Amino acid sequence: MSTAILTGTPVPGSPLEGDLRSLGFDVRTAPDAATALSLLASAPAADRVALVDQRFVGHLHALRLALTDPRFPAAAVTGALTARPEARAALSAALTTVTDGTATGRADTVPDAPAVHTGGAGVVTEAGQPVTRTAPAVFELPLADRVAAAIEADGTPVQRPELGSLVAAVPDTPADREQALAAVAAVDDEAVRLRSAVKARDGFFTTFCISPYSRYIARWCARRGLTPNQVTTASLFTALIAAGCAATGTRGGYVAAGLLLLFSFVLDCTDGQLARYSLQYSTMGAWLDATFDRAKEYAYYAGLAIGAARGGDDVWALALAAMVLQTVRHVVDFSFNEANYDSTAATGASAGGKEGKAVVGTPTTALSSRLDSVGWTVWVRRMIVLPIGERWAMIAVLTAVTTPRIVFYALLAGCAFAACYTTAGRVLRSVTRKAVRTDRAAQALADLADTGPLAELVARVTRRPARALPGVLPLLIAVAGGAAAVSMAAFGPLDSPVVVLGALVYVVTSGIAVARRMGGPLDWLVPPVFRATEYSTVLIFAARADVPGALPAAFGLVAAVAYHHYDTVYRIRGGAGAPPRGLVRALGGHEGRTLLVAVIAAISTAESDLPPALTLLAVVVAVIALTESIRFWVSSGAPAVHDEGETA
Repeated sequence: MSTAILTGTPVPGSPLEGDLRSLGFDVRTAPDAATALSLLASAPAADRVALVDQRFVGHLHALRLALTDPRFPAAAVTGALTARPEARAALSAALTTVTDGTATGRADTVPDAPAVHTGGAGVVTEAGQPVTRTAPAVFELPLADRVAAAIEADGTPVQRPELGSLVAAVPDTPADREQALAAVAAVDDEAVRLRSAVKARDGFFTTFCISPYSRYIARWCARRGLTPNQVTTASLFTALIAAGCAATGTRGGYVAAGLLLLFSFVLDCTDGQLARYSLQYSTMGAWLDATFDRAKEYAYYAGLAIGAARGGDDVWALALAAMVLQTVRHVVDFSFNEANYDSTAATGASAGGKEGKAVVGTPTTALSSRLDSVGWTVWVRRMIVLPIGERWAMIAVLTAVTTPRIVFYALLAGCAFAACYTTAGRVLRSVTRKAVRTDRAAQALADLADTGPLAELVARVTRRPARALPGVLPLLIAVAGGAAAVSMAAFGPLDSPVVVLGALVYVVTSGIAVARRMGGPLDWLVPPVFRATEYSTVLIFAARADVPGALPAAFGLVAAVAYHHYDTVYRIRGGAGAPPRGLVRALGGHEGRTLLVAVIAAISTAESDLPPALTLLAVVVAVIALTESIRFWVSSGAPAVHDEGETA
């Protein structure tokens, strides 16, 4: 149970105490700062604690945003402050400071003062305009505001949510209170809450075809006590049923599969809207939402391939190619975003060792901004990159009215165009912005590379000469090694050790590519090159074997490895850091697995030996990766996050 400590002058008839109880707070009253400090000390150390001025007037949702969001250690609006357990020490120190009188806040004597604005921190009308009032002769900040200022002065950040048209104020006079109450009555906070539940930036299909009604499903779920994780799980099961329907290979099954896939996407939107509506953010929730999206889509690919096989059409190669392309495309997004998370401009000052300026724009981004000023181009550009809403809608419709082969042809063509479009734009931004990668960004790229023990050994041996390589050369070396591995897999004899040569070259080039700090302008392309090489090598070996079961086994292996790579991404994005090096080494790294698959292809006495070997490898990777991943996310102490998702 969280604890709310009411401070300041009591206001008869105020609904504040009831509002706080409805938000899950045990309410206590403190007539002065010393009593508040005593109540704070008596509250259980693991509980959230809030300080709220009894004169507070505002919307319930304003209090909810300020006092219940699990993502921030400390948060505040005018007259209300909260601290999670990790910020309790800062709250206690600040309250002690205020109680001792060393931070008494502001006290201004302003007789005959002109009208002033309370603005966003005080009373705001529905149109977002500040309410004008006359300042009292003596004004002292509420205790909660003074403590919040002391916490920030001590170096602990305090989140201040954007209230928009919501009201949060501490009126000083009865007239001010009446004015604030009128402003509260003028704004429907439930309507604001519903609007804010929808992601601010989304695709065309999601924005106009799903969100107008899915937000009401989210509210329905919230009122019945359902959690976002439960809705996410329901979305997964719905997609798996859709995949099962597609696997029947009948027209009725395909129609049902398309409808169920769309319904699964509705639930997929609902879980995020439910999290925003009820502020039920969590690290595990973000992980489940993101990884289940991939599981749903790739399971559906498998269902389509099984259904096509029942009809005599083998499209497993297309299904695996679609999964490879989509996964590599996501890695491009992740790598680029991590590389530029906190990059700075390469100015003369920064080159001299001083702080550079944040990267603010390039000719490419300037053109993008000009296009965004023309409304319809925004939606066109969001649609052509085939975000998840458009992609799933296309898959669902084509499944219902065409064949699995046509579905995959359309998917491959659309995703290939989207990948070229987005990657080209990001390459142009990278070469024109001349950004300086921070150590954090360089480490994130190194973690995304998924380097195993073999490439690590090469990197240690070649580290000194690698540091002298020109900026783009490590990327070119990685591309050359990947091309060697893929070419040998495509054209080398399967029953000969010759196919291993390409993989050995890949091991060496991979180590050289990561031997130096990954701070070059295009180093963010190195992890996608590694992903494309590993996955494509598996696909080619399985396709060339041309025996029953080889491609499905390869599909399972790539899916297991891709899970590990997605898991790495979401740990980094969730602020939890990369997986332990022991896990990466146990899985062999991308270069080790590529070499192992090449060795399996070379030593197989018969082509029929390849499917069981790939299946065994897939099971081993899946068991190791899933076991450690589930252990981590269940026990993780990472801060709560809500992943808004990628446009792709």
